[in-house]
Amino acid sequence: MANTDQEFLEYVVKSLVDEPDAVVVERKVDEMGVLMTLKTAPADMGKIIGRSGNTAKAIRTLLRVVGMKNNARVNLKIEEPEGSMRPEMRSGDRVVSKSVDEAIDDLKI
Repeated sequence: MANTDQEFLEYVVKSLVDEPDAVVVERKVDEMGVLMTLKTAPADMGKIIGRSGNTAKAIRTLLRVVGMKNNARVNLKIEEPEGSMRPEMRSGDRVVSKSVDEAIDDLKI
């Protein structure tokens, strides 16, 4: 059961989204641990991130627990879908636009 973490992530994410068939989870193992890359339909991205990133934080926490059980460090990368739209943030007089990964990196514990 080497891919228990991948099966767990797929189960959780597919339970949250409207288009479960569009969910793709890739798993890579290197010296840093396990990297899970998540791709979803553009319309489902908000459901995965959640308000203030709380859903993404919760998913990451659960993956860490699954990883600890299997003596592995598990990290989650959420890829921004092609053509996704997100509001731009204003910083003073200039417009600042962040990618989903940059926003998620800001939320990391």
